[in-house]
Amino acid sequence: MPLSTVIVDDEQLARDELAYLLKNISDVNIVAQGKNGLDAVNLIKEHNPDLVFLDVQMPGLDGFGVIKKLLDRKVELPKIIFASAFDQYAVRAFEVNAIDYILKPFDKKRIALAIEKARAKIEAGASPEEKFDTLVRMLESQKPQTAKILIKAAGRLLLTDPKDICYATIDDGVITVSTTGSAGLEGQSNCRTLEELFDSLDPALFWRAHRSFLVNINHIREVVPWFKSSYQLRMDDKKQTEIPVSRAQTRRLRELFNL
Repeated sequence: MPLSTVIVDDEQLARDELAYLLKNISDVNIVAQGKNGLDAVNLIKEHNPDLVFLDVQMPGLDGFGVIKKLLDRKVELPKIIFASAFDQYAVRAFEVNAIDYILKPFDKKRIALAIEKARAKIEAGASPEEKFDTLVRMLESQKPQTAKILIKAAGRLLLTDPKDICYATIDDGVITVSTTGSAGLEGQSNCRTLEELFDSLDPALFWRAHRSFLVNINHIREVVPWFKSSYQLRMDDKKQTEIPVSRAQTRRLRELFNL
């Protein structure tokens, strides 16, 4: 069977070069291409490919961050071949159980060898999940534990502890962050999207309840039944803001609170 393959690289030329070389290898079917880490996560979830060529260095969510996010979301990992122009990442790549690691500029014979290794692993039934525990511990150990979130409010740039964030919302491209406690405030994030903000937060605490809202589950004061089996969340900020739960996230809400 052809290996369904996804290519993710922030450089168009690198994607084109790799796609060209792979098309000359039999039994490889390129099903999608992406230009950043968020694309990688979404394309892997959508296509469930056999193999992913994943660039290590990408703006925002890098290759290793992609692995972490897939694990957080309990998405089954495909076979992964990391690609980079810098060989100092090789050891770390193999620590996260990559099938192989290739350097740019790409070499036709080297890519063919990587495909052979991936196919052998697949035919042997070897699962990337075998090292999940080790992988999670390694990635968590590298995650900054005290990272603050920058919020612009009243002409000041304030560093906020993520645990104090109640919710964030986006409107017309502007992200507003609301915090709790005695210094409860509202300000703007310099992130461009809620997804980008979410990447800097703990996925165990923060939840995308709606396409326009990101909430801290520890600051949900009340779950309010709404129309047609839907729900709203009443938060514990000063305004007791009510946030809608999208229909797509209703199931997750029930799982969180055993509704």
